[in-house]
Amino acid sequence: MKNNINVIFSVVIALIIFASMSIFTVDQRKFALVSQFGEVKRIISEPGLNFKFPLIQDVRFFEKRIITMDSAEPERFITSEKKNVLVDSYIKWQIVDPKLYYISFDGDESRAKIRLNQTINAGLREEFGKRTVHDVISGERDKIMEQMRTKANIDTKKVGIKIVDVRLKRVELPFEVSEAVFRRMEAERKRVANELRSEGAAEAEKIRADADKQREIIIANAYRDAQKLKGEGDAKAAAIYAAAFSDNPDFYAFYRSLEAYGKAFSNKNDILVISPDSSEFFKYLQNKENK
Repeated sequence: MKNNINVIFSVVIALIIFASMSIFTVDQRKFALVSQFGEVKRIISEPGLNFKFPLIQDVRFFEKRIITMDSAEPERFITSEKKNVLVDSYIKWQIVDPKLYYISFDGDESRAKIRLNQTINAGLREEFGKRTVHDVISGERDKIMEQMRTKANIDTKKVGIKIVDVRLKRVELPFEVSEAVFRRMEAERKRVANELRSEGAAEAEKIRADADKQREIIIANAYRDAQKLKGEGDAKAAAIYAAAFSDNPDFYAFYRSLEAYGKAFSNKNDILVISPDSSEFFKYLQNKENK
């Protein structure tokens, strides 16, 4: 009886071990590849519980999701102008044919990444060699990425991989080239600034000269108008004086003589010794009736 129990227990243990070696679970994020002596027997893409023959069949799991491969260091490429540029990029790829992927790389992801890196690197060198620095930095980056994705897919399709995207994160000149470019840019900006300052100074001088000219014209016109008004006023005053004094010429002569006396003897300290009879100027002093 005891021996029967041991046999039953051994059989149960053997069945458990057999079941554990035969049953496997496929995650929804993975492909499962069942191989027998190196030959691919089945590809399982749906999640769930599955079975295999123990000992003679192996199961390998491969990523179903998109994988990102980012370059650790920027790569140096040469443009059509024979100038170096540093390119920092990344690749997004996905396994679309697990069987072909397994045959091509024996399921080794590191080997797949090496192949992808070589393919993308060669394609980028070709594309950069056709373009100038300006094109690769700003002008045609989107075009380069699209062409690289298309070309790379032609090659990677043969190994069961699809290139989802190729992105150029950064394209810049090497430090030694950047320094020279920055110096040229600085010199160019200084030249433009000096030209603008010269043009501004010339324009300022032009404006000042025009303002001075306008000022002189305004002053001259004002002076001309003032002299014209003054002349018209003097003419009217002379006419009024002439009209007033023509009514009494003797009074006019007497008034003018008094003005002359006032101007001649304006300083009280002046002393003039002269005979009143000696000059027509003192005739009103000689006539006692006019005093």
